[in-house]
Amino acid sequence: MVENNRKKVQRRITGLVVLMMILILIVIGRYAWLQLVQGSELSERMRYQVGQDYLVQSPRGAILDRNGRELAASTMTKSLFVDPNHVENPTQLAADLAPLVGKTEAEVLEDINVGGGFSWVKRRMEQSEYEAIRALIREKGYANCLGFRDEAKRYYPNDVLAANLLGFVGTDDKGLDGIEQALDKYIKGEVTESFLYTDTQDRPILESIFVRHGYQGDRCKTIQLTIDSAIQFIVEQELDRAMAENDPLSITCIAMDPRTGEILAMANRPSYNPNRFWDYDQKVWKNLSVSFVYEPGSTFKAITAAAALQEGIVSPNQSFVDPGYVMVSGKRIQNWNDASFGTVTFADAVKQSLNTMFALIGLDLGADKMIEYAKLFGFGEQTGIELPGEELGILYDPDEMVDSDIATMAIGQSVAVTPLQLITAMSAIANDGILLKPHIVKNIKNANGTTYSETHVEEVRRTIDSATDKTLIGLLEQVVANGGGKKASVRGYRVAGKTGTAQKVNEFGTTYAEGKYIASFCGFGPVENPQVALLVVIDEPYGSFYGGQIAAPVAGRILSQVFRYLRIEPSNTAYIDVEELGEDVGEGDSAGSATVLNERISMPVEEIEEVEEEISTPVVEDVPDGSVVVPNFRRKSIREVAGMADDLGLVLESSGSGFAVEQSLDPGEVVEKGTRIRVEFSP
Repeated sequence: MVENNRKKVQRRITGLVVLMMILILIVIGRYAWLQLVQGSELSERMRYQVGQDYLVQSPRGAILDRNGRELAASTMTKSLFVDPNHVENPTQLAADLAPLVGKTEAEVLEDINVGGGFSWVKRRMEQSEYEAIRALIREKGYANCLGFRDEAKRYYPNDVLAANLLGFVGTDDKGLDGIEQALDKYIKGEVTESFLYTDTQDRPILESIFVRHGYQGDRCKTIQLTIDSAIQFIVEQELDRAMAENDPLSITCIAMDPRTGEILAMANRPSYNPNRFWDYDQKVWKNLSVSFVYEPGSTFKAITAAAALQEGIVSPNQSFVDPGYVMVSGKRIQNWNDASFGTVTFADAVKQSLNTMFALIGLDLGADKMIEYAKLFGFGEQTGIELPGEELGILYDPDEMVDSDIATMAIGQSVAVTPLQLITAMSAIANDGILLKPHIVKNIKNANGTTYSETHVEEVRRTIDSATDKTLIGLLEQVVANGGGKKASVRGYRVAGKTGTAQKVNEFGTTYAEGKYIASFCGFGPVENPQVALLVVIDEPYGSFYGGQIAAPVAGRILSQVFRYLRIEPSNTAYIDVEELGEDVGEGDSAGSATVLNERISMPVEEIEEVEEEISTPVVEDVPDGSVVVPNFRRKSIREVAGMADDLGLVLESSGSGFAVEQSLDPGEVVEKGTRIRVEFSP
């Protein structure tokens, strides 16, 4: 009996143990199923219920000018997304959202119909848009299907200013042109992912409240350019004026410090606003300063002259007989006016830009020397500037050149350059013959303010001897003082340079296009201490197309303003046209006066100021009531003239900029108050 009871107890214990083991195996199996098979899914479901993944983005690094002024900056903005899985009434949601996000209802429906759990509706919204949509979410209860994410938005506070060199940024914070593209790896913002625990209203709880919403990132560096925004503004203002006056296809201008290779300004017209780059034709996005390849025309004669002087083929006072035209390999090369200048010196040939003389000098140099010096001055290769899309230009293989190629290259044809190459070469002439690598980036700063990298003056090579360079500068100064570049002169300063007028090659590159020209001026100043080198290139101007007529005046106006902005002291001696002062310049014997009045002389600036004081308004007695005596406005600034005219009651109509050179009413003339007077100004 006892034995039977014991066996029953043992069976029960065994059954209980087996049952417990089965239950344990079931629990283990269920646990394994939940962890191994459904673990990921359940984990994601839990995360969705108690919180959400949150992307933390740092703003893109700023771009500054050389003085620390912002050219490009980023701010954090809200971007709107929709969760299509939780949209109950797509049509109603589209109707409510469309007017707030600037889309049509059909476009919003397309965003919703993408399906899944996420679809962008409007990225990088303005604050007003964000506030309006937040109000809609609260009013209509769309919190379960609409949400916001932080994204950086790029702003260009100066709109069009320096657009072609800055470039722009796409929707994914990727630089798509200019500095934004070239240095994208340094200034692109960072995106990091964090998980936030939230309450039912999606508000952060627990440790999630300490997530860094204003994180600046480690990669988003600040770029400081060599550009001076004030000089950039001066340049672009004058390019706008030149576009209005000449109606060209385009204009390109570069200002450089020849002592350092730093770009002070770089501008194109037409241009665009990078804040709305999508509204413009993609053609205007290009930076013509580095991507435009053209035949430079007579501006290249500065390089030919440098080679000829260095090789001892010519000297400044060496005489030539200009035949008016020369035939080379069956091609006729003639002067710009189709005439002969007779017996001339090499200095005259440079000053008058004689094609015949330079063609013959080019033949004396030969193909190898022409190409050698072109390469010495940086043509035929990239300069290495920190900008995308730089072209190489085009140079002949000297072994393939015939005589006509050599002769035409000497006058700036049969060679193709970029504007940046040409201004870099002219800067080498201004810099004692030493070629420098051009730069547009001054330094790069880390997010914590320390310096990541800094650009220094980088010498490439010497192009010509110092003595040769000084001689060449003297010849180029005469071009501006007495020659074709006279309209680029700046009162009180010594400027050197060379004009150019080149016929354009047709689109197939086989012949020259009829009636299509490129006018240009390239120079620098002040001659005694060059601080600014400047190139102006006008493509296909309407009407007058000579560089000395339309490009030189633009350069003169820019240089005049830049010299004053940089507070460059006037030259100790400056060229002045005595003939412009007329009879107010003292008396002398008739022969002497005739000689002086028809040439430019060197006169100290102090003496110039004394002569100006002699230009006064004639004294008129017994002026009737209501009438005034017209003053002599000549050599006064626009502000001075406007003040004087206003005081006298005259109505001023002005044209040009700089100082008064002509007036429609003679000084001393008695006119009634309210009379209109036209005054022309020139640098």
